[in-house]
Amino acid sequence: MPAPIFVTGATGMVGHNVRDLAAERGVEVVAPPHRELDLLDGEAVTAYLRKVKPAVVVHAAGRVGGIEANMREPVAFLTQNWEMGRNIVLGAREAGVTRLINLGSSCMYPKDHPTLLREEDILSGPLEPTNEAYAIAKSAVQRLCDYIRQETPDYQFKSLIPCNLYGRYDAFDPRRSHLAAAVIHKLHRAKVEGRGEVDIWGDGTARREFLYAGDLADAILTAVERFDSLPTVMNVGAGVDHTVNEYYQTAAEVIGYTGTFTHDLSRPVGMKRKLMDVGRARDWGWTAKTPLRDGLARMYEFYVSDVAATENA
Repeated sequence: MPAPIFVTGATGMVGHNVRDLAAERGVEVVAPPHRELDLLDGEAVTAYLRKVKPAVVVHAAGRVGGIEANMREPVAFLTQNWEMGRNIVLGAREAGVTRLINLGSSCMYPKDHPTLLREEDILSGPLEPTNEAYAIAKSAVQRLCDYIRQETPDYQFKSLIPCNLYGRYDAFDPRRSHLAAAVIHKLHRAKVEGRGEVDIWGDGTARREFLYAGDLADAILTAVERFDSLPTVMNVGAGVDHTVNEYYQTAAEVIGYTGTFTHDLSRPVGMKRKLMDVGRARDWGWTAKTPLRDGLARMYEFYVSDVAATENA
């Protein structure tokens, strides 16, 4: 039997989607939850990797959240994401695992970049202040992978840089949710409660690129399968972006919300635009497959059956 894939972040959105897709494809995945393996414990991580001896490590774990959470808890976003990444990357090297795929973030790119975000642009300018702590941690882990590859070429530690994500298993808690999950939750509650008005942070013209998490899972498993040809750093995105207003409008159509929207101009909105160049991934042979409306419909179906149903139980 071939060695398994070791995936961190088993209970997160990315980890869940990777596990689901791997099960469909008959790929063996080892993905211990936090209660079995604390990624902040470096010795435990190294010992676990020595025991499992995975063919590939996929580091998808992290402390994540939207603008509000990032601004509220920058120390935790910096220290925990760095410690988890450091422990996984150095633990894999110590355990003799020579193939690793690290997930970065589009937050690693400079704020207010005038053109499409290319892999060469990482850390080429000031970061967006609203998620700077998270971006610093993710950038440091990506650079650590680069340095290990430079020092010991047998250890091919590579990074995928996803854009913003949405989909099944997303976090819908308003205190920690990203844009798409926050939109789904707000519009559903407004519909259920009969409210005719929903607020949008800012004027709604900021543009964001969102990738369906199932598509990222496909990119990850494709990267595992075709690891040798995988670029050392590669953007994984939808290749198109939409305004915040358009995300609200599309989600309203999916949910059946027929009310109006107001704009709270006192709220932070982050970067005006953040669209990644996906040319490297396209040349490698991978593109996103799920249109926004289809992805939001699948996400809302999950929300109604797993989240809203639990809240109302």
